[in-house]
Amino acid sequence: MTFWDHLDALRQTIIHIACAVVVLMLLAFCFKDELFGVILAPKEGDFCTYRFFAWVGQVFHIPGLETQTLPVKLINTQLSGQFLTHMSVSFYAGILLASPYILYQLFHFVSPALYQNEKKYSRRLIFWSYLLFLAGVLFSYFLIFPFTFRFLSTYQVSPEVENTIVLSSYIDTLNMLSLMMGITFEIPVLTWLLAKLGILSADFMAKYRKHAWVLAMIIAAIITPTSDVFTMLIVTFPIVLLYEISIGVVRHTIKRKQTEEN
Repeated sequence: MTFWDHLDALRQTIIHIACAVVVLMLLAFCFKDELFGVILAPKEGDFCTYRFFAWVGQVFHIPGLETQTLPVKLINTQLSGQFLTHMSVSFYAGILLASPYILYQLFHFVSPALYQNEKKYSRRLIFWSYLLFLAGVLFSYFLIFPFTFRFLSTYQVSPEVENTIVLSSYIDTLNMLSLMMGITFEIPVLTWLLAKLGILSADFMAKYRKHAWVLAMIIAAIITPTSDVFTMLIVTFPIVLLYEISIGVVRHTIKRKQTEEN
């Protein structure tokens, strides 16, 4: 293919992706009640995460985990604020729903330039990256964001200052935490790439395991600024688990690489 043929193929790929995103965005826009029912669910006191931890608190006698009615009211301060928020959330929902098709189109465009073994590794890389990113987003939605919202929305420097949360602030915080946890859950994929390049070894990761655990606790404390240690440990556990899985992935990758070389 010539340079212009590649540009034409890229143009078609972009058009297909844009059409898919627009169609699914409009579909999400039409289901406004269902869409914002999911988005705004963590602010309600009867959200499934709050009810689960209230049950855990009752069973194990841990104070501070009981369900409570969150005295938080979301407001809008701009004339077109709610409409623009509806559009932006629908756009993000369209991208999320179209993400499998987007990845397929991008891989279909790039794959002719790859060797057979590169295609095999690329498929694995894309599959696990996508799966782990979604796991991180779900982890943020069901655990990180609810506890962060509950703490920050009820925190007061003085009883005279009442919290009234702007809708855009709520959405931005949800998006930011989802993106952060989605990227954090890519640790096994990143370590696999570094191992394939010969930069990272399992012995190095095992040697600095304690340092990684401390760093995971620091990250958990930053992500979940709550006052109870239990919540921080709940967030720390998946990060530590991802690190331990990464050690196994790196060790397996290096052994397989040495076997192929021999």
